[in-house]
Amino acid sequence: MENTTQNDPGKTVAIISYITIIGFIIAVVMHNDNNNKSELGAFHIRQALGIFITGFSLMILSLIFAFIPILGWMIVVLIQISYIGLFVFWILGLIAAVNAEKKALPIIGDFYQNLLKGIK
Repeated sequence: MENTTQNDPGKTVAIISYITIIGFIIAVVMHNDNNNKSELGAFHIRQALGIFITGFSLMILSLIFAFIPILGWMIVVLIQISYIGLFVFWILGLIAAVNAEKKALPIIGDFYQNLLKGIK
């Protein structure tokens, strides 16, 4: 029996892009090499960058609202709870990358695909 699966370099870039910010940087460097350039890799680089931007934005909002007594603290708790949703998005993106699918993340996926369409 033969193993007919192909080793797609775009799939490798897609998977690595979700593994921490250092993995994201490695994926971008790998994607810039002409041997690894693919639409799948670019798609998942945009998705992973969207997750990182959203997480960083939520962190900044938490820091701002932390200085507002009572109401701000309640908002911070809600923001902290939203990190669970962001973690679920990260898992969904990683699963799509492992399966070599170009499946946009719920809520934020299409937004970041349009916003970051310059990444090719």
